[in-house]
Amino acid sequence: MENHFERLANHSALEDWIGRSYREPVVIFKHSDTCGISSRAYAEMIRLDRPVALVTVQMERKVSDEIEARFKVAHESPQALVLRNGEIVWSASHGQISTDALAAAMEAAGAKQ
Repeated sequence: MENHFERLANHSALEDWIGRSYREPVVIFKHSDTCGISSRAYAEMIRLDRPVALVTVQMERKVSDEIEARFKVAHESPQALVLRNGEIVWSASHGQISTDALAAAMEAAGAKQ
């Protein structure tokens, strides 16, 4: 795991990350250890020059389910979500996940360069 990934292993970690979205846009990345498409998306996330909350669906299934229920977003893997002020302002899955798209979404949500 690269040093800019922060694992969301439980409810408390998710709440902390959501709270952070009130100060700045944040990224949550839902990833599968067994999917080739997810591996490609992971490589894109590594290139993003920002902290990324990582939810590995095989290990953090409860957190993944909580994200789906709380934000009323269908589960995808891989899936990238940008949160601002506690709400999803951008999302992508599978081949839509790219460093450039995420950087643009973060900038549109008000991320400081």
